Amino acid sequence: MPAKQPKPPIDPVRWNPPPVDPLPDFGPAELTVVPMPGNAPEDVVVDADGQLWSGVDDGRIVRISPDSGETTVVGDTGGRPLGLGVARDGRLLVCDSPRGLLAMDTETGTFETLVDEVDNRQLRFCSNVTETADGTIYFTESTSAFTYAHSLAAILEARPRGSLFRRDPDGTVLTVLPGLYFANGLTQTADESALVFAELQARRLSKYWLTGPNAGTVTPLVENLPGMPDNLSTGSDGRIWCAFFTPANPLADKLAKGWPLVRKLIWRLPDRVQPKAETVVWAVAFDPDTGQAVAGLRTEHPQFGQVTGMVEADGKLWMGCLGFPAVAHVDLAATALR
Repeated sequence: MPAKQPKPPIDPVRWNPPPVDPLPDFGPAELTVVPMPGNAPEDVVVDADGQLWSGVDDGRIVRISPDSGETTVVGDTGGRPLGLGVARDGRLLVCDSPRGLLAMDTETGTFETLVDEVDNRQLRFCSNVTETADGTIYFTESTSAFTYAHSLAAILEARPRGSLFRRDPDGTVLTVLPGLYFANGLTQTADESALVFAELQARRLSKYWLTGPNAGTVTPLVENLPGMPDNLSTGSDGRIWCAFFTPANPLADKLAKGWPLVRKLIWRLPDRVQPKAETVVWAVAFDPDTGQAVAGLRTEHPQFGQVTGMVEADGKLWMGCLGFPAVAHVDLAATALR
């Protein structure tokens, strides 16, 4: 893993966080925890052969057998792999901070850099990615000001420096939506009419329409979420799964409204005494049209928590996380709204 970088300065602003609307009380589900050969496997995806993939915080890309849980290291980005996607040609799309958007051959572990610059600057915090049927790749950047190593800085600043980008099949990269509040999760609706993207700090999911009368516009899917939404995935029935990294923090919201100087002082504190995210196992599926919660789980586990990505595979919901060296899965049937 790259050496720890010195802390950059931050420039916070006063910001009014959204209110909190409750979600249904999803019951706990029995977790099966699968150890990983590294820490914090942020995302998990499934390929056409049913194999699962994740990336750990020292740069390694890991294949996971869905049956045995056996893990195999296939490649190494040399950075920090975050959100993943499966390309039409079978390669693994990898968002890496600070290397950018990469594509990995799943047989050889070799990488091609697809995007390392946007708007005449380095892509610093590539977050999540999806490819449409025509070969267009959409990807998010959480913030243009910091890398993943300093992600807390972006939250403390409370500035809308995230974006949604598009890479055309000819390699042209265009900005689709600037000014997002820590953009991260990204997935397509099942009918490919729209993208759904998450803004962690704004605590909302929105749709960017690709077709139809709303093409090129943004409409809300669900707002005022009670937790911090992270990566997204589309379920077999079209529902939109959202990983919740941690619940909304009333103290953090109060700080965002107050004097920016206080957040500057917090940023200067040693990492060991800075605020820590609450550890919970939390994922919710939303109806892609109404935004209603239709499935989910919320529980605690001593060996797993701070969910950051999930995918349906063979009747299970597999989850990645930041808090532990493991992935985990539950039976999808156990996530049904009761």
